[in-house]
Amino acid sequence: MGWFASGSEVVPSLIRPLLVPVESGSVEELVFRYARLHWTIPVSSGYGRRLRFLVVDESTGKVMGLIGLGDPVMNLAARDDWIGWSPQQKLTRMQNVLDAYVLGAVPPYSMLLCGKLIAMLAASDEVRLAFARKYRSSRSLIRRRSSDGRVALVTTTSALGRSSVYNRIRFGGETLFKSVGFTKGFGDFHLSDGLYDEIFHFATNYIEPSYRQERWGAPGFRNRHEVIKKTLSSLGLPSNWRQHGVGREVFAVPLARNTQSFLRGEHARLRWSGFPAEGLFAYFRERWLLPRSERDSSYQQWSSEAFRIWTRPR
Repeated sequence: MGWFASGSEVVPSLIRPLLVPVESGSVEELVFRYARLHWTIPVSSGYGRRLRFLVVDESTGKVMGLIGLGDPVMNLAARDDWIGWSPQQKLTRMQNVLDAYVLGAVPPYSMLLCGKLIAMLAASDEVRLAFARKYRSSRSLIRRRSSDGRVALVTTTSALGRSSVYNRIRFGGETLFKSVGFTKGFGDFHLSDGLYDEIFHFATNYIEPSYRQERWGAPGFRNRHEVIKKTLSSLGLPSNWRQHGVGREVFAVPLARNTQSFLRGEHARLRWSGFPAEGLFAYFRERWLLPRSERDSSYQQWSSEAFRIWTRPR
């Protein structure tokens, strides 16, 4: 458990976050995947363009949290209504939107409200520029479109219902995470405990994938949504079984002062708001970190052994 801290190792006044890029096949990727197993809601590995970071505390060398950004879903009513774009505008400018599919802190840092810090860092200039370096001038696999590497908007959703982490996150006098509505309560996290694996096994053996793209490689299903939808239909089961009924709060994080008008195609240039990681942390430190550590010392009782999934052999 050398990557994760016990509370006794953490000195709040000495915490210094460092964004560590996660590369495929690296040790950091294994750590990222391990920490992600502790999330309340199961998450996929993302798809399309991806950018992942471990947030590490320089003072301890331990992981504070995870940031995972990927291509957004095409249809998200709350986001689309907030932007106010047309179907054609969305098709053109969706490349300038990312979704934070993994975003959060791990204990004991989560006990010090560092989930808010991780969320703020996802909107930082450093993350935005890292994405630009990785994807500027890249070409999409299916549409063969070049990407300009600009991220105008980051979206994310709460785990269950209304969020207590993203609410009231402000910087420079502005609300950073803007609540724009709720999802309709469809998904697959309620199909857990091996049930989805059984559904996938049935689909791969008895259902013809409806979407094949030669450039994707071997034929297969597009995503979990298609697997579940087609399996239910094939078995004559109601499609509303995909509805778990939990509306997740949707947040929009505009990275520029003209994000909405840019995404509607009204402007060609983005007027960046400017969110330097150092400034974000300085604000978080005084607003949340130090006051929390003075009020509540329970983080000191946390043992990294509690983060272990597999017991150590005797």
